[in-house]
Amino acid sequence: MRPFPNNNGQKVKQRLSRDSKSRFVKLFFGYQSSSIFLVLIGLIILFTFFSKYRFSSVANIKVLLALAPEFSIIALGVGMLMVSGEFDLSVGSILVFCSFIFIRLFETGINLFLAGFITLGAGALLGFLNGLITTKAHIPSFITTLGTMMLWRGMALILSQGFTRPFNPEVLPLFSTILTGKIGGILPVQVIWLGVFGLILWMVLHFHKFGNWVYATGDNKEAARAMGINTDRVKTICFTIVGILCAFVAVSQIARVSTFSSRAGDGWELRAIAASVVGGTSLMGGIGSIAGVF
Repeated sequence: MRPFPNNNGQKVKQRLSRDSKSRFVKLFFGYQSSSIFLVLIGLIILFTFFSKYRFSSVANIKVLLALAPEFSIIALGVGMLMVSGEFDLSVGSILVFCSFIFIRLFETGINLFLAGFITLGAGALLGFLNGLITTKAHIPSFITTLGTMMLWRGMALILSQGFTRPFNPEVLPLFSTILTGKIGGILPVQVIWLGVFGLILWMVLHFHKFGNWVYATGDNKEAARAMGINTDRVKTICFTIVGILCAFVAVSQIARVSTFSSRAGDGWELRAIAASVVGGTSLMGGIGSIAGVF
């Protein structure tokens, strides 16, 4: 008698293959940032098709690569702040006020590198004030930064009288080259800066103890305090980081467009929050990643 063929081994292999594919699909599509990435690819294809390939033209890609990193750098900081459980509606106003500080320093004839560092310090101070008021006065960050949003933009408008002011990059070409030059004549340096800031914040948030404190603070502030975490300090540092990034973008933007505008950063507040949420950051805090915002 011939034995019946044993197909159990083949069935097991097929089942394992299906399970592995299913796990891959769940793993990939389970992350919001992965799903958004697929939607982004679909939109790029759609815009390319309906614009008769003008959207994917070399000229348009160069413009996008120069403009997108400036906003994305700020969004990275806002995303990290939101993980800690706070908001910042003043990023656009900090940007424009720091822009005015930089252009005034330029007009005095000060060295541009020194002017840049002073502007970064000013941005850090403005961010620190947001954090200090929020944590020590126990005012919700939504209200705090809503007030500073109007304050700093109003100050920039009053001091500049709403007029644009020119910036001459030829005063120190190296300065503009470092911030807005092109690698190989093609790739804008802003993309490199975005990668640098993204890598630093990613490593801090995911591989440093401060990142653990940020997640713990955003997830459950009282539990974090019980573990000995100074949640007020964590939040203030996150606000300060946002201020520094806003100041950097302010200097970079002036170097790129060679002028100061009192409308700089207008509307970036909600866009930065939206970018973070779309990338998987929770509005309640405690959940999010730099990779998702990036």
